[in-house]
Amino acid sequence: MNEAMSTHTIWDLVVQAGPVVKLVMLGLLMSSVVSWAIIFDKWRRFRRISIEAAAFEERFWSGGSVSQLYKSAPMEWPGLPMVQVFTTGFQEWKRWERSETLGESGDLLPNVRRAMTVALNREMDNLERGLTFLATVGSTSPFIGLFGTVWGIMNAFRGLAGAKATTLTMVAPGIAEALVATAMGLLAAIPAVVAYNKYASDLRRIHQKTDNFGAEFLNILERQTSRLKGRAG
Repeated sequence: MNEAMSTHTIWDLVVQAGPVVKLVMLGLLMSSVVSWAIIFDKWRRFRRISIEAAAFEERFWSGGSVSQLYKSAPMEWPGLPMVQVFTTGFQEWKRWERSETLGESGDLLPNVRRAMTVALNREMDNLERGLTFLATVGSTSPFIGLFGTVWGIMNAFRGLAGAKATTLTMVAPGIAEALVATAMGLLAAIPAVVAYNKYASDLRRIHQKTDNFGAEFLNILERQTSRLKGRAG
């Protein structure tokens, strides 16, 4: 009995599986590897964004020079969504401030708001890359694994069609080989689903925090614009 069990390890079951089941397993393995690569990349990026956003907000509200922060922030926190929104809005405002018609603010604030919204959406699209793949792996891997299992079981029973006597020993290895596909499907799907839910929640939090910062920054620009118009008047 021990000898029989030793000849049917997980690796043996994979090697002995049919070509279709092997193809299913290979696809699930590749999907799992890519999923884990995305999971670690998102963990690293979202963790960095959380730390750097806190540092940038602390610097911004410390009362220092906004113009100096505008110059140094992209180098200190490259790729930070909050910095991208800040620099985009400030650049739009500086373009108006340098003009000779300070009294004609026109659509300045709506333009600044639109520019920051576009920058925010662009950054969120960039951070969202890979999440669709995780969602796809999480939703389809169990069914792909189930397909491999059904196919393997069908082949196992077809192999018994010409046998005069059938026993559990004859059919068990084929069924075990097929069930490995379902197990691999679940192993690929579960981490992908958990990671997708977590990172989708983190992405919403980053979006909300950056959007709130943009609204507060816009209020500051509005007050500054009113003061400049008052001086020009």
